[in-house]
Amino acid sequence: MQRWYPLTVPLPRKNPNNARMLHVLTLPNENTANTLQVNGVELYYETQGAGEPLLLLHGGSGSHEDWVYAGRDEFSREYTLIMPDARGHGRSTNPTKAITHRQCALDTLALLDHLGIRKCKAIGLSMGGNILLHMATLQPDRIEAMVVVSATMYFPEQARAIMRQVPIDDQPPKEWDTMRKRHKHGDGQIMAIWEWLRGMADSHDDMNFTPPALSRITASTLIVYGDRDFLYPVEIAVDMYRAIPQSALWVVPKGGHGPAFLDAAPLFVKTSLAFLRS
Repeated sequence: MQRWYPLTVPLPRKNPNNARMLHVLTLPNENTANTLQVNGVELYYETQGAGEPLLLLHGGSGSHEDWVYAGRDEFSREYTLIMPDARGHGRSTNPTKAITHRQCALDTLALLDHLGIRKCKAIGLSMGGNILLHMATLQPDRIEAMVVVSATMYFPEQARAIMRQVPIDDQPPKEWDTMRKRHKHGDGQIMAIWEWLRGMADSHDDMNFTPPALSRITASTLIVYGDRDFLYPVEIAVDMYRAIPQSALWVVPKGGHGPAFLDAAPLFVKTSLAFLRS
């Protein structure tokens, strides 16, 4: 029986037989922007840096530009960053307006195929972490190591209650201004994101991971949670830590949902890089 204590530093599990694989990219290294036609959408992505690939997946209602506040430039000193906008977000299109984490995972795997990346490391924030859980269970050999921040096995009732309250028709002007700066395909795209966020309150099949399902993950995994996350209780992080074989758990004191931005970024970057190097 495993014992768990509140953590302020990662608690690792090590596999001495897990050999590290390197894949050095030859992509341009100066904020190269591209669009890929995949699965019925135009998937926008940017690359930055040099070295082996590091996939960065943003959170729900965000875009790849959010990474500037969570250590993008520091990560790019060691890795070639691959930063897509999820379908329906940022500069990526989504004609059907339907969004699931699983479909976003399939989109991202197709992007890796397009870039010729057989295996990589990755960091995902909230929605991005959920996408990584799907990627690492759909095709376990594609992800070598990953940092999942404020991801979840399922949506608990406290999260569903908040999702039900997402306004669609009466968002304040300041929120519209913020979203218009992130998302480049008009107000219809923004409305679709809010509808998706509210609709997740009634979704029970997209994020529905059991411990046996997560046990298929072979990637070394750092699970990052704020101990005051308003969406997901820290007990979910503990359950994921127990289920994923090569996992480590970092509970951030006084951390909320997505404890990786702004003032939290330096420690997040330092800890994530140390984990990915190991």
